[in-house]
Amino acid sequence: MIAPAGADGVDAENTEIWDVVVVGAGPGGASAAYAAAVAGRRVLLLEKSELPRYKTCGGGIIGPSRDCLPPGFELPLQDRVHAVTFSLDGRFARTRRSRKMLFGLINRPEFDAQLVEHAQKAGAELRTGVTVTRVEQHGPAVPDRRTVAVVLADGETVLARAVVGADGSASRIGAHVGVKLGQVDLGLEAEIPVPPSVAEDWKGRVLIDWGPMPGSYGWVFPKGDTLTVGVISARGEGAATKRYMEDFVARLGLSGFEPTVSSGHLTRCRTDDSPLSRGRVLVCGDAAGLLEPWTREGISYALRSGRLAGEWAVRVAEANDAVDARRQALNYAFAIKAGLGVEMAVGRRMLAVFERRPGLLHATLTGLRPAWNAFADITRGSATLGGMVRSNGMARRALEMLDKRMDTSSGVGPAGRGVGKAERSAPEAEAEADTDTDAKTGAPEAPEVV
Repeated sequence: MIAPAGADGVDAENTEIWDVVVVGAGPGGASAAYAAAVAGRRVLLLEKSELPRYKTCGGGIIGPSRDCLPPGFELPLQDRVHAVTFSLDGRFARTRRSRKMLFGLINRPEFDAQLVEHAQKAGAELRTGVTVTRVEQHGPAVPDRRTVAVVLADGETVLARAVVGADGSASRIGAHVGVKLGQVDLGLEAEIPVPPSVAEDWKGRVLIDWGPMPGSYGWVFPKGDTLTVGVISARGEGAATKRYMEDFVARLGLSGFEPTVSSGHLTRCRTDDSPLSRGRVLVCGDAAGLLEPWTREGISYALRSGRLAGEWAVRVAEANDAVDARRQALNYAFAIKAGLGVEMAVGRRMLAVFERRPGLLHATLTGLRPAWNAFADITRGSATLGGMVRSNGMARRALEMLDKRMDTSSGVGPAGRGVGKAERSAPEAEAEADTDTDAKTGAPEAPEVV
């Protein structure tokens, strides 16, 4: 199963070779491991941390995420969202409500651990505390051309017929594949315990604040006696992003409460032409730069791409030669681009509009019922942004009018947004609306259009 790598090579006859090795036990990796194990293959899931572990993430579970969960999976929901308060850099706050749940909120440690448990029940084997330094498809560590060597930090080598990289946004597997980036953003987040009176005020309601820097926004997600508060903006605006976070927390009246966790994280979006595979190695989720460019929502993208990666990794593992392996990997890329790729293309157009005209977007969401209903349908999972633009002539014409002068021809969002020169070629190694009320006074308020 595991053998030391050495100059004399690895004896394949005396070393166990896994069908599929998955690197990273987040939502994407756990989904890939589950999909491959359900297909009856021998699967090894590698994770560098001990589980459960904290991840910087708002923890919103929208409809597409729920639809991709394994059968029998019970979401460990901390709250159910029925209302959204929108504000424009702290002004013109307005709340929209729905009788039906819009989306749920989870804590990532429990959610990820439960996904891994389902993968294990399906037959996958888990190893934690394991750091992968690289993968090799040629050389002395590789016994034949049907095998990939996964080299660990302590010098051990794991052999597999196919590998899925799900090791996060600074993915080593992504570097091997050659993932290219078109957008990099910095997210800051704090987990803030609050007294029952404050928690009750937020129960069932989230806040989305369109921020002061182009493309930035902040959020408050209630989870019982804790509020997850965060902001995100293009990388390169670190000082301004930190000030936004401080001001945001202050105007919410939360400065007096000590966070249990304060963290930061870079999110990375792929370019349109970024590869999703190399030889017998596939990438999914953050490792592939797959997330929604406008909102930077990544859980549903990780779950959906992880499931597809696991299914196609099985076919790659069965391939007897490089040509067949390449064919299966291309089929995986086609499946990703036909679904998630279409949604990302619309998302980057929305980001370009949002960066230029945040007030217009705020006015549209808070003042036009069809726009709110579309938002609700997308979060519930009854529609997708890409599907809506394809099938709804009015939505398509509206978006075409909004982005008429926007240049989104290169990358995700504005070309090279938040990305250094080196990163453009490879990643770093490491429903129904029921009421409309002002959030504070309960009185209707017309948002500003800027």
